[in-house]
Amino acid sequence: MSKRKVKDDHMPVGECITQVQEVFRERFCCQKLPEQPEGVESQHKHLLELLKRTAVHGESNSVLIVGPRGAGKTMLLKCVLRDLLEEKEVEKNLLQVHLNGLLQTDDRIALKEITRQLNLENVVGDKVFGSFAETLGFLLEALKKGDRSSSRPVLFVLDEFDLFAHHKNQTLLYNLFDVSQSAQAPIAVVGVTCRLDVLELLEKRVKSRFSHRQIHLLSSLTFPQYAERVRTQLSLPDDFPDDKFAQDWNASVKNLCEDKSVEEVLQRHFNSSKDYRMMHMLLMLCLSRVSVAKPNIKPADVLEASKMCFTDAKANMLHGLSILELCLVIAMKHLNDVYEGEPFNLQMVHNEFKKFLHRKSSSMYNFEQPVIMKAFEHLQQLELIRPVDSSSAKTQREYQLMRLMLDHSQIMEALQKYPQCPTDVKQWAMSAFG
Repeated sequence: MSKRKVKDDHMPVGECITQVQEVFRERFCCQKLPEQPEGVESQHKHLLELLKRTAVHGESNSVLIVGPRGAGKTMLLKCVLRDLLEEKEVEKNLLQVHLNGLLQTDDRIALKEITRQLNLENVVGDKVFGSFAETLGFLLEALKKGDRSSSRPVLFVLDEFDLFAHHKNQTLLYNLFDVSQSAQAPIAVVGVTCRLDVLELLEKRVKSRFSHRQIHLLSSLTFPQYAERVRTQLSLPDDFPDDKFAQDWNASVKNLCEDKSVEEVLQRHFNSSKDYRMMHMLLMLCLSRVSVAKPNIKPADVLEASKMCFTDAKANMLHGLSILELCLVIAMKHLNDVYEGEPFNLQMVHNEFKKFLHRKSSSMYNFEQPVIMKAFEHLQQLELIRPVDSSSAKTQREYQLMRLMLDHSQIMEALQKYPQCPTDVKQWAMSAFG
């Protein structure tokens, strides 16, 4: 029998596993847009019509897409843009500027990014402008066509929209909404946010220039739908090269999803977040455990992957602290217990640490004040403690009021896993927690 014939009947397991990894890598990492987004047909139609009015008829608009993480806000916007750009006229004329509140943290950075995305760096050159409004006005003016009578429509997408509301005087938002309202140039401003109360963050003058159009996306996903989605996401397609392997794989996935312990894990993830990206991360971790020796996913793999997804980052940070830093954290927790969560300062923490030292004859824990100060500052840099308010920055460092950002269980878990943690420190921690 020829090699070709053997391959057609049954591929070697190693090849099958490689194919499986390729299929799922593409499925989870290169998310393809659906032909028609499910469950948000009316929102899709509304947004498409709105942006078409700007792109085709030169009418300015502003709108907010609001919904929890994972509800499909970005997917909806991408589907609308894909459908919009299918029109030749729109594809040729529409300019897009995508900003993100996590990246463009102030108006100066945002303006630079707008200039870069509109390819107007050369036009701006070394010009100096008096205000943000002047600069934006100049950029939009520069987009006008040869007869200077009509400007190309520009779509501004502001992801993490609520973060732009924290910029000084909300200058960027004010000017974008002002342009969209005064019809200086055809622009559409689309904000994407998880904050349902986002309008409360806007200043009065900004709010008065916003159209108050909002498109809400609220997840109506049920647990049976979520579990079914997991099963379909883990199933191999009909065109998989080896039919027998695909049938066995899909049968094992069906059994896996019916397993009681797996159902409990999925329920926990569903209750925590309905975000498909979180689901894909869980499934990717499960798939990373598949090999030639173990060619399908077992319930134990799902449990292990779930544990990794829910790993407590702060508790993990504690494993890397020095003994001194760990002792300071225990002293802070002790102060929290004694003073019922009231804020503390370095001096109080140092005094608490000294009480522990007086009970021990060992000189192992004798540290100079500057070393303790450095350790305290490091805990602040790691955001394990934080100042009560910004005005405390003017206070002498030893007396700045702080709060501990860890709870009892996180500290105890870290002590259990801490490599070679001294017994007396563990005992002190146990006594501190009473």
